[in-house]
Amino acid sequence: MPGLLVSQNCVSQVHLVIGTTALSLTRVGKSLECGANVILIAPKVPEPTKTLAVWEAEIRAKETLYTNFKWTQREFREDDLTSLGRDEVGNIVDAVFVALHSSSPLGPRISALCKRLRIPVNVADSPELSTFTLLSTYTDGPLQIGVTTSGQGCRIASRIRREIVASLPRDVAQACNKVGELKRKIEQDDALDLERSRSISDTQYHDVGQNDDDAVQNHKFNELVLEEETDLEKSRDMKKKQRIRWLSQVVEYYPFYQLATLSIEDLSSQYRQGSNFSTNGGLSVNTKASIALVGSGPGAPGLLTTSALAAITTADLVLADKLVPAGVLDLIPRHVETFIAKKFPGNAEAAQEELLNMGISALKEGKSVVRLKQGDPYIFGRGAEEYLFFSKHGYRPTVIPGITSALSGPLLAAISPTHREVADQVLICTGTGRKGAMPAVPEFVESRTTIFLMALHRLADVTVWLRDGGWPVDVPCAIVERASCPDQRVIRTTLEHVAEAFEAAGSRPPGILVVGRSCAVIEQIPDGQTWVIAEGCTALY
Repeated sequence: MPGLLVSQNCVSQVHLVIGTTALSLTRVGKSLECGANVILIAPKVPEPTKTLAVWEAEIRAKETLYTNFKWTQREFREDDLTSLGRDEVGNIVDAVFVALHSSSPLGPRISALCKRLRIPVNVADSPELSTFTLLSTYTDGPLQIGVTTSGQGCRIASRIRREIVASLPRDVAQACNKVGELKRKIEQDDALDLERSRSISDTQYHDVGQNDDDAVQNHKFNELVLEEETDLEKSRDMKKKQRIRWLSQVVEYYPFYQLATLSIEDLSSQYRQGSNFSTNGGLSVNTKASIALVGSGPGAPGLLTTSALAAITTADLVLADKLVPAGVLDLIPRHVETFIAKKFPGNAEAAQEELLNMGISALKEGKSVVRLKQGDPYIFGRGAEEYLFFSKHGYRPTVIPGITSALSGPLLAAISPTHREVADQVLICTGTGRKGAMPAVPEFVESRTTIFLMALHRLADVTVWLRDGGWPVDVPCAIVERASCPDQRVIRTTLEHVAEAFEAAGSRPPGILVVGRSCAVIEQIPDGQTWVIAEGCTALY
């Protein structure tokens, strides 16, 4: 039969852990996390193995870190169960964890003693000897999720727990915190203790238990609450039910991202004014407003992710970088309003501000907004800045990754950034710091491939910058422009000649600079030439 799942307050309890195993260390750590006083009973091994030495070192570290942890270095004694506990419960311990090998005869003996004394006991790998089992748990702030298979296997329980956690809405822990704040704020504003003042009558019976974690939504959830101002008691009763119903509807109808970022002060004010109640007693909530930071990839429409495609085809407004290729912009439906950033030298900051303000205005109108960014939003795309901006205004963005040209560009140019015995590391840098300043020059590492974004407009300065920083002039390099587009261009040369080659070929933005020995692994420059140019990308079309 499945057991009764409970969340127990273990603060100041005394937990006894028995055994010198890796599991005993885990049990100690879990009980300490819950605020219990933990006593480990395990004899010291005279000549420990390497594994036991590591175990002992970690136990010693916990003794130093936690004042509520003690290691008693001896064998278990029966009177430990009735002498090591708290005074207020007659010195009986609150829980026992037996972390011994399954072949140990001590497990059945301790189990029998605990059952006789009604002490909760868990014996490792022996559900038949245990009065409780531990769940595979996930904790995020106030939220705890536990999964048990009732002794049928901890690995499958862990797998199920991971699947559940992967499906959780974003910001669910923050939402829990905000709902708790809102509940306390309402109680303070109304000067009412909901539990003490609630009368147990037939009309209110269905509201009892609504604050419990396992409360079931009742059929009166959206029932109209009538105004009854002529009778003071009825009016007070009505306001109690209205308050409970209002909070329940906030929890039920608000999207999780809004619950996580809502303003307690604004909502409590709206509650007092009644501005959030529709004519049927329900909460009027705008659930459509949303913002997504979407990576458009390097350029080819085929490299756009399905999540990105779904976002741009269902949006009300798309705010796009000017470098997002036409092939991707052509996928945006005609009915979707699209605005291209007016970024040009000297106007980048003003254009960025214009874009962000347009996004906020659209969100306030309840629209679904997509901020479409070239490549990946977080690889030198100011994505984190925009995330923080929209979050500050109460709209936490969804971030959809894009394939960055920093990695797809070399691939499409027949360059493998890592290659055995040639390159064992990759560094992605910018060639332009904040407000146009030169960033710090990275050191040259023979086995590294370095990829520079936003460097081609000042390539001559960058090459001097690298040579002065100790980079060899004969190191192979390549310029990859408009990667993945039909007019892709690759210029292969060395650091010594790259600025000259680029000047001769002309600019075709956007582009990246790839430097490292890996540039000459698949394709080489023919003898007698200082550079070679390859046009077009046929693989994706």
